[in-house]
Amino acid sequence: MNLQGKSIPEITVKAVVLGVVLAVVLGAANAYLGLFAGMTVSASIPAAVVSMAVLRLFRHSTILENNMVQTVASSGEALAAGVVFTIPALVIMNHWKDFDFLWVTVIGSFGGFLGVLFTIPLRRAFIVEDKLMYPEGIATAEVLKAGQAGGSDVKYIALAALAGGLFKLAAEGLRIFGGVFETARRVGGGMAYFGSNLSPALLSVGYIVGLNIAVLMFLGGAANWFAAIPIVASQNQWPAYQLKSQMTGPVSWNVFPLEYKTVDPNATPEEIDQAKAHNEEVKAKLGKPVPATDYAGRIWSKRTRFIGVGGMLVGGLWTIINLRASLLRGIRSGLKAYRKVGGQNADLPRAEKDVPMKWVLILIAFSVVPLFLLYQAFVRDVGVSLPMAVIMLIAGFLFSAVAAYMAGIVGSSNNPISGVTIATVVVSGVMLVLLMGSGAANGPAAAVIIGSVVCCAAAMAGDTMQDLKAGHIVGSTPWKQQLMEVAGSLPAAFLMAPIMTLLYKAYGFAGHESAKDNPLIAAQANLIASVAEGVFKGELPWTFVLIGAGMAVAVIILDEYLTRRGSSFRTPVLAVTIGIYLPFELSVPIFAGGVIHHIIKIYRRRKALAQDAAEAADRRGILFASGLITGEAILGILLAIPIVISGRQDVLALMEKPLGAWPGVILLAGVAYWLYRTARGKMERAKG
Repeated sequence: MNLQGKSIPEITVKAVVLGVVLAVVLGAANAYLGLFAGMTVSASIPAAVVSMAVLRLFRHSTILENNMVQTVASSGEALAAGVVFTIPALVIMNHWKDFDFLWVTVIGSFGGFLGVLFTIPLRRAFIVEDKLMYPEGIATAEVLKAGQAGGSDVKYIALAALAGGLFKLAAEGLRIFGGVFETARRVGGGMAYFGSNLSPALLSVGYIVGLNIAVLMFLGGAANWFAAIPIVASQNQWPAYQLKSQMTGPVSWNVFPLEYKTVDPNATPEEIDQAKAHNEEVKAKLGKPVPATDYAGRIWSKRTRFIGVGGMLVGGLWTIINLRASLLRGIRSGLKAYRKVGGQNADLPRAEKDVPMKWVLILIAFSVVPLFLLYQAFVRDVGVSLPMAVIMLIAGFLFSAVAAYMAGIVGSSNNPISGVTIATVVVSGVMLVLLMGSGAANGPAAAVIIGSVVCCAAAMAGDTMQDLKAGHIVGSTPWKQQLMEVAGSLPAAFLMAPIMTLLYKAYGFAGHESAKDNPLIAAQANLIASVAEGVFKGELPWTFVLIGAGMAVAVIILDEYLTRRGSSFRTPVLAVTIGIYLPFELSVPIFAGGVIHHIIKIYRRRKALAQDAAEAADRRGILFASGLITGEAILGILLAIPIVISGRQDVLALMEKPLGAWPGVILLAGVAYWLYRTARGKMERAKG
């Protein structure tokens, strides 16, 4: 069905209202997932399915209305990724005491607006001329075209969301079982560790990203937790106890606790008395023995995770260098195409009309003013704010172009915006040190703000191009989609501060004084805070950063070799380094989800299933996984409400002490099998 030359309803009241509602819900879910797991996933396909199910209740609805709904909805979840990856760093650094509603909204909405603007000159080059794949855009278009079948599949999202929500309620709300299985033992001077988070959402993330990325994340985590941490532990004295004063809250681990002195019987009586007195003093101050799991966490937090930092820095720079020719060619061809049509935009077919280029250039040029005001509020120095506003505008466009291009190759869920954001923070931090001096109190915060705007812009750029690809396939009008991208990002921007405040007060952030029993890992934000402060204070553990940089170079060389060999298995460096940086417990369920996806692919090949049956099953699997993520995330947010009101983590607990992790392991195995059967069982019936 070719709609590209026809004029049919696209932006309608019901489409906009439904799109905004989904943008808020999915944006909130992605905010939780980003803080909890350090990853986010695209919501385009679930939004498209929900749209078809809801709009079917009306007498008339069109495929272009459904596409507009998913455009609005997905922009909300994309902006959430840009915000939660960066802005919590300001709280972690104690620059903010909580999330300022006005500033979070301004940073998020302005970054998202720039991300949409930056993609407009690139749409024609990347989608029409270069014909980049944009896998999630293609998948969304196929779901939209499937129409009738896609709308009925909303039940898979609903059932999975219920299952994911109940799992979260049982583990974190009612506290029937533990949410993490982990064990560690001291082995000689080192240690052995294994752990897994019992999360259906993480299992689903692995299913969505596939085996290749899941394996790389697992290998990165294994390299850190099975090799680097034991090596560091073997080179240091094992802390025997933690201080009682540290037992009332999170252990700070800034210094090792006191230890007993050995009483030498051959020493003088005075020395023996001194040793005994010291030991009595230590006995009065010491608490319980330090568990091996806590010691492993300390080594990861203070040292070995910076191997991932070094890898991400190199990975972000390599992404830019590797794409330089493609980006320049795309920009040149896009501008050339706009010059060719000139002022004849009105003569273009409806499905080729973007927002007029002159307005895009005017808006980008004038955006220097709000950028300047934004930085001036933090830096309070015109000589610093003005050049940084200009630099950020250039960097924002460059990194948005990188994100837009990478989304066309690996998809939005796998888009390595973390790497380019970290590179932005480092480069801007170094420049701010040169302009302000290393002792500038607001310097680290200013670097984070620059990174926040760039990250929001890059996240929106990748998502916008996916949506425009889907629109190009089904015949939507580009300028209308571009307007709706902005429309979807605004309500999400307004929502981010309240959502992050609620989660922060309920769970706290790992490694921060706010951390509760089950804190949010906030991986990217913790990383960005460490890097920003480290650049200004000169306190980065450079040995580990350089080790990570070297590992990243080796991974890049391997990836280039595999590319030349034409291998289907690749080693994108940022997937490995993110695995190094994240706690290992998160990589295990992600790996399991990738394995499930791969097993289903093997089954499909062996059974030689019809393409339509395989695609329908694929869609069901993605929808079921998306439902698990949404259900767990929404329950995580809802559980935060009574925790904040009561001030107690166990306000809903049914048991004084949970049963342990094993019930969660069994239940998660059941959820994994249900996911497997959802994506595989229907295929068998379709074959028969």
